Amino acid sequence: METSARERHSILSQYRELSRLTRGYILPEHIGALKQIWTEALQSERVVRRVQKVHPLEHCLSTALILAREAGMRRSSVISAILYDNDLLQGLSMEQAERCFGPATANILRGLTKVGALSGHDKALENEHFKNLLLSFAQDGRAIIILIADCVGRMRRLDDYPEAQQAEIAHSAGLLYAPLAHRMGLYALKTELEDRTLKYTQPAVYAEITRKLAESKSVREAYIAHFIEPVRRQLEAALDVPFSIKGRTKSVHSIWNKIKNKQISFEDIYDIFAIRIIIDAPLQREKSLCWHAFSIVTDMYQSNPARTRDWLSIPKSNGYESLHTTVLGPEDKWVEVQIRTVRMDEIAEKGLAAHWRYKGIKGEKGLDEMLTHIREVIESQSSESRTMDDFKMDLYDDEIYVFSPKGELYKLPQGATVLDFAYSIHTSLGNRCVGAKVNERNVPIRYKLKSGDTVEIQTGANQTPKQDWLNYVVTSRARNKIKQTLKENMQKLAEFGRDNLVRRLKNRKQELEEAYLMRLVKRFKRKNVTDFFAEIGEGRLDTNQVIEAYLEMVAQDKGLSAVDNPALSASNFAFEPGEEQRSGTREDVLVIDQNLKGLDFKLAKCCHPIYGDEVFGFVSVTGGIKVHRTDCPNAPQLRQRYGYRMVRARWAGQAKDSQYQATLQVIGKDDIGIVTNITSLISKEGNISMRSIRIDSNDGLFCGWLTVMVPGSRQLDNLIKKIQTVKGVKQVIRS
Repeated sequence: METSARERHSILSQYRELSRLTRGYILPEHIGALKQIWTEALQSERVVRRVQKVHPLEHCLSTALILAREAGMRRSSVISAILYDNDLLQGLSMEQAERCFGPATANILRGLTKVGALSGHDKALENEHFKNLLLSFAQDGRAIIILIADCVGRMRRLDDYPEAQQAEIAHSAGLLYAPLAHRMGLYALKTELEDRTLKYTQPAVYAEITRKLAESKSVREAYIAHFIEPVRRQLEAALDVPFSIKGRTKSVHSIWNKIKNKQISFEDIYDIFAIRIIIDAPLQREKSLCWHAFSIVTDMYQSNPARTRDWLSIPKSNGYESLHTTVLGPEDKWVEVQIRTVRMDEIAEKGLAAHWRYKGIKGEKGLDEMLTHIREVIESQSSESRTMDDFKMDLYDDEIYVFSPKGELYKLPQGATVLDFAYSIHTSLGNRCVGAKVNERNVPIRYKLKSGDTVEIQTGANQTPKQDWLNYVVTSRARNKIKQTLKENMQKLAEFGRDNLVRRLKNRKQELEEAYLMRLVKRFKRKNVTDFFAEIGEGRLDTNQVIEAYLEMVAQDKGLSAVDNPALSASNFAFEPGEEQRSGTREDVLVIDQNLKGLDFKLAKCCHPIYGDEVFGFVSVTGGIKVHRTDCPNAPQLRQRYGYRMVRARWAGQAKDSQYQATLQVIGKDDIGIVTNITSLISKEGNISMRSIRIDSNDGLFCGWLTVMVPGSRQLDNLIKKIQTVKGVKQVIRS
């Protein structure tokens, strides 16, 4: 491979800088081995120039420099970055890498090689689990940081890449590597990736924001200086440790996000810049000194409590610690102030590598746990602080990641089966699962999946969950859904069985009494009432036998023979149609067109029928009648499942001073006095009283629920019309 004069100069310059930065931990024998590997690869032309303007060695050295200078990485990571070229890795055995550079470097290189297996799944880039799969395949957390640095290096030289590749590189930088950098706490690299992504994906937007930032730079810097000077004087008088104050301008990508999300203009953004106070504090005094500085700033300038963020007491999951507040500065401008220590600032800039170096970390169960509980990481057993190069993470031993046929990514625990995967997509898919195709091969529902598998679920129309399915799943979701479906099926059978028994007993002029029911369950040797009714519903227990046993118990208790017991008479087995009869314990008159003597009726709570509504009756299992409105939300289901228990009903009369409960939902503008106007209107209605009111207000609208007592539907309709005339009311709905 030919190397130009510019490239030779760049390679030599980067090598010298890298040697200076890594002096003390990259030994001469390591440098000799690296030179030999690269010289042989270039001379044999095993390494080829994939991009005409980018020399492979130049790019690898650039990545290594980013790691050493901007991410705080050490020996194994820097060496791995110098060797991170696909062509080079294909000819480099891991045994040779371990022999020359140690097991840590070999492990990182194995992870980087394995990550190449994911290159065909670009559709999954936006899925959060794809990042976890990448972490799982990489095995060592340092490999991920190398990938981020590699992406930063490509983005810095994106103009040298063919135009067709630029969009692809920028796309993956924005969707995958910037979020990964954020999770690792590499804020400087994350911000750079976001800004460069915006530059290449939306060049007009990037150019416009950059231009406006440049135009306002002098004014901004003058204001920052004016704000900082009095704060500096106060801090110098109050603090006994060194500190620095500087201004920080918001990133272009961050400004664009705020313009887009808040629907505002560039000129309306008040936090274009922030003031950062960095205190050189000893570890034991960090919090007290930060809060002292906070009190000084907030004494000088009025603070906004709603925009105060305390990441000192509870740091972010990626180790970020700082104290943020927003104060009203000169010229009545809001200014964000960030207060942190030198240690906190290094962690904010160099991410988890700096955090581990400060904390002295030995090991982790997995990256997600580390990111979520960064303060509870496993501490080194030795007193000597351990750096990132002494730290090996066993990532995701308890997790696997599999793809759907469309390339969508799903996270499952280790040992998960086809059935677990089916339930992770949808309950109905799990309930009907009969097997799957895994990597184009048919497997049963109990087949255990592996990371990287592509799974296509197969279903059967008549398939339903079985009890033994609980032995084939490891996820709580699948287990709960199977149990829930089994329980629902049992409940449906039990409900059907109970309804059947109650109806058949009514035909014999008998009510199902609890005392006799428990004796029946015991007599037929069933575990509980649900199992007893379910077996009746399923047909495994003969209903006629149960009825005969029930009537026999009743007869024995009452000392009657079969001849004396009217319930055993065939002539009383069914209802006879009769005249319309008024039924109920209230004076209000409800006419039922079925001869159900002695049955009470109640007004259903699901729809709160009132006098004048069109209604129907529903025979409950206890024998009473519940009255529903014909437009009750439960009516279609009752009609479909229990049509035989529905009876005609209508209002025929009304007692004096009858009152019914009704609920109204009122929606309108959140104007001053609107609630008072509504309540005042109701109080003027002589035959209507208000029992309760609840108001919610959001974004200039209010939604109120009024519970009123009314004589009937006619009076309620009149009240609705009157409330609709109140200024600001948009809608009144009866619940």
